Amino acid sequence: MKIGILASPAKQSAWMNKQTPAELFSWVQDSEAHENFDVFVDLDFDTHTERIHHYAKNTQTLFFLGAVKCNLEWAFQQNNLSLGIAQEAGCKMIGINNLCSFIERNALEYTNPMQVATAEVLVASTALGYPQTECVNSRVGLITPRVVCMIINEAFYTVQEGTATEGDIDQAMKLGTNYPMGPFEWCDKIGLADVYETLEALYQDTHDERYKICSLLKQRYLR
Repeated sequence: MKIGILASPAKQSAWMNKQTPAELFSWVQDSEAHENFDVFVDLDFDTHTERIHHYAKNTQTLFFLGAVKCNLEWAFQQNNLSLGIAQEAGCKMIGINNLCSFIERNALEYTNPMQVATAEVLVASTALGYPQTECVNSRVGLITPRVVCMIINEAFYTVQEGTATEGDIDQAMKLGTNYPMGPFEWCDKIGLADVYETLEALYQDTHDERYKICSLLKQRYLR
């Protein structure tokens, strides 16, 4: 199985933390290189959805596309393409949790609006270093990114209100909830820009006040 991975430097570093043997995959610099691989992973797809024009022409490769800030349905619609037509033609794409700190884990959270055969997804996921998989509804933010980014946003509100310091909040959350990281540590691990942009996408999708970005978080994003 030939595997190609397209990723920003930060997400390359996160992937390397998985310690997947280097001989099992190739880094690529160009989204148009997908035709050379059986499985193609685009960890930055949700910020470069125009790449769907290339991918939708390929019915041989199984695509793992980063889909936290937008889902695959939106990507097709935004680029004036039809997911249904692509599916009927035989295209195979799944959306994945592509945030740093989740990339390097052994479990993969994914969406499957094109109804790719589960067995095929499992074989490819295992080869990528994800022996555990969980298929979730195709929604902006998926499940884990949605919850974690909301917690981080709430932590920023807590600091802004003067209730506690960042260090106190991190320590309290690790001791009180047994989280592996505190909210601010998690924010650093994911990357402030990805946290902000995920929350913004969630708010635009749902108009739910829970995802309204704290002004302190926004200030740091705009620095």
